Amino acid sequence: MAIANSSAMQKPGARDAATTVMLDVRRIKPYERNPRRSENPEYDRIKASIRADGMDQPLVVTCRPGETDYVVGAGGNTRLHILQALYQETGDERFQWVDCLFKPWREESDVLLAHLRENDLRGGLSFIDKARTVFEAKQLLEEEMGINGLSQRRLETILRDRGYSLSHGLISQMGYAVHTLLPVIPQALKSGLGRPQVERLRALDRAARALWKKRKLGEDESFDTVFAALCERYDGPEWDLELLRNAIEIEIAEELEVSIQAIRVELDAQLLGREIETPSFQNDHDADIPEERAPSCDAITAKARSVAEDKTPGDSRGNNTGTVSNGEAPPKQRPSLVIASDVSEEESEESPDNPIESEADSIESAITLSQPRATDLKSLRARAWTLAARLAQRNGIGGLVAPLSGKGLGFILRDVPDSSLADQLDADTLGQVSMLWWHLAACAEMTVAPLDAVIATLSDDSILRQALENQDAGLLFNSVWTLDPGHTGYRLWRQLGDQDWQDLLNLMDTYRRIHRAAQASQVRLWE
Repeated sequence: MAIANSSAMQKPGARDAATTVMLDVRRIKPYERNPRRSENPEYDRIKASIRADGMDQPLVVTCRPGETDYVVGAGGNTRLHILQALYQETGDERFQWVDCLFKPWREESDVLLAHLRENDLRGGLSFIDKARTVFEAKQLLEEEMGINGLSQRRLETILRDRGYSLSHGLISQMGYAVHTLLPVIPQALKSGLGRPQVERLRALDRAARALWKKRKLGEDESFDTVFAALCERYDGPEWDLELLRNAIEIEIAEELEVSIQAIRVELDAQLLGREIETPSFQNDHDADIPEERAPSCDAITAKARSVAEDKTPGDSRGNNTGTVSNGEAPPKQRPSLVIASDVSEEESEESPDNPIESEADSIESAITLSQPRATDLKSLRARAWTLAARLAQRNGIGGLVAPLSGKGLGFILRDVPDSSLADQLDADTLGQVSMLWWHLAACAEMTVAPLDAVIATLSDDSILRQALENQDAGLLFNSVWTLDPGHTGYRLWRQLGDQDWQDLLNLMDTYRRIHRAAQASQVRLWE
């Protein structure tokens, strides 16, 4: 049998020559730095194929200087394990001797990168396995080149020259995954957490860190301790970024002794790259909005407040709605709605389990929501709920939106925003949140729907319920900062991020579609 010898491998003229040889599988060792850390999921299929038909291509092998045994040189560790297992099981010589392509040894980093290229081409290599291998190669390159601290830019160039191109941004994400995340969420990463999730997690880390330092809770070291502890708490195969974000929000809110809603709004602003001013926190969360924040009241707002404060028994019901309005007779009461949580089976069919997407919503999702094909009420209501929930979540009031199954516009608002927001947010942010709440209330018809239908969906301690049930417009206006409608563009449209703006437009479009579909099918939405 032709067996290459180690002395021939070191001849200068043969440095890059490749030779076909037949080797005993007992003389070949798997490459110990194999990028794949877990068993190949295709192991059984490959084993059955080799058992039946043998190897379809030679193994690539090499040999380190001074060693007599060979090592897999570019992928093929799984096939070698299978050949050795089959030979041990059967003793069949066709599994003992294997055709190989011998390549002379160059450097350890070359062999490692050859395995990385081969594994990547075959697919199935997890993001964290690739990341660990890239930074292991970086360490080898530093040792071979005799330098410390190989920059990511230079690493990018070297990898490209050696046939493995990665962008600087991707290398940066890999470094974050290896050095920051792997020590604290190993299970999540090994279970398949990919680049998109790592990017979102890194964005959350940066935003929360900036908020932590802005609020003078400590420097990077103190935040690192908290962040690592919370990551470890939620590490597992079923990783959920929202659980981690909620935990961070709670941690910051408790440290500052403020409302979690205020922290959500600030964190959203950090994620969107928008700075907001935050006044000093007051102990009294029921304090009025400071005078300097009060909007200019035009005749519309003044008239609304006047009606609410001076109402008489004759004007206590609205125009064909039974809700806050002025001066017409109440309608006939319609059957009460069932609270969405009481019809979980129907709700699960109409409303997605988790319609609220993170800050890095996919383009595909945005396109799907912006170009609806469905015209049936069930699908349109589910779409309205999804859009409303996303908008609310990204603006710190996600807990106020609930699905409504089979009735109305597909969702309702549970209550008004937390009163403490008035003391914790600057005027621009408070205006944005308040105006967004009013837009959501309009799209859910909270003050237009039949009174009994809306009341049935609200808890007894809800301020919104009290305002609607008692026809107390003043309570509602005093609980939600109600600005001059002329401020809408300045306070809301201009400040919303691109995704929120698109979702708001889509929600209003869906509202119109729902009414058109109901009219075409002669269905009364609130019955």
